[in-house]
Amino acid sequence: METKVTKLDVANVDSAEISAAARLIDAGGLVAFPTETVYGIAAKVERTTLTRLNKLKGRAPEKNYTLHIAQKSDLQKYVPSVSLRARKLIDSAWPGPLTIVFELNANDIDKQRTCLEVEVFENLYRNNSIGIRCPAHPVAKMLLQACKNPVFAPSANRADEEPAVDADGVLAKFSGRIDLLLDAGPSKYKKSSTVVKIGKFGLQILRQGVYSKEQLEKMSQVKFLFVCTGNSCRSPMATGIFRKYLAEKLNCTIDRLAEIGYKVSSAGTLGLTGAPASTEAVAACTARGIDITAHRSEALTRPLVSDCDFIFVMEQMHRDRVIALDPQSADKCCLLAETDIADPIGQSQQVYNDCADQIEKAVKKRISEFVI
Repeated sequence: METKVTKLDVANVDSAEISAAARLIDAGGLVAFPTETVYGIAAKVERTTLTRLNKLKGRAPEKNYTLHIAQKSDLQKYVPSVSLRARKLIDSAWPGPLTIVFELNANDIDKQRTCLEVEVFENLYRNNSIGIRCPAHPVAKMLLQACKNPVFAPSANRADEEPAVDADGVLAKFSGRIDLLLDAGPSKYKKSSTVVKIGKFGLQILRQGVYSKEQLEKMSQVKFLFVCTGNSCRSPMATGIFRKYLAEKLNCTIDRLAEIGYKVSSAGTLGLTGAPASTEAVAACTARGIDITAHRSEALTRPLVSDCDFIFVMEQMHRDRVIALDPQSADKCCLLAETDIADPIGQSQQVYNDCADQIEKAVKKRISEFVI
């Protein structure tokens, strides 16, 4: 068999050539193509094609391959429930040189079993998990978009060998053994994607690659912000209560939240800084086993708003202020409760206790909605 080589101009990709390559993959052919990391070999997710791919790569059949998708939105076809940290990492790093291993719960596995063909399901999921990558290379994106079937795309190399980073490297290894090579020049990074598994208790690097663990930790940190007026009563109480229930959901101590990727903070629209929480707010939280004595007020600023993923406000006027600072934040900013939570400043301890009750009820509802 002769391997056909098609040269492509990345700046002006020939869609007809991409369509022809996609048809070949859908028919069971093996097509080498470029990604921003290394060259890969695209293969339809079916038993016959994968048997040929395993033989080509000298790989044991029990080892699974990474599914490649054309765009982030395709993820929902294969992973129904995505955790907060995984979603943040996806938003930060995809499309790009990162493979994420997702662990599905029993309900999601059952759902996938019913909505996918049996052969596809059995090849995609191993031990209730699936590895997925969304590459950034324009040729890769177009090719995957054009395919009508799920596509595995391992690196173009034999087991325990270095992957090919250009067309010559692919031909040196597989000339006459694959059907088509899409040559779009050398890969950008010339190293494999980082493979990471993300769970409740942090990131696990399964393969070193373009991204370091430190970079991934930063890209996947989920940041919550609570906003009130003076940042001395309502938002400090909300922050303390939220940390308590988030830690319970994660089955960890409050002190470990930042370590495993969750940052919870608060700020005030009035612009005060350095002031402690009010005595009554401290007492209301203490009665719930929550210590907010270390709190110091912080002014609400545009950089703070822009940097957070979820912003919960006590009143509509706070939301108006957040959006005035950063109009792009509208979709991530909402009232903590269904109605405004009134300011207890200057009132009795009982009013503070009632305010804390209202906050606690709203916090528990919000946390119940999160996939962790």
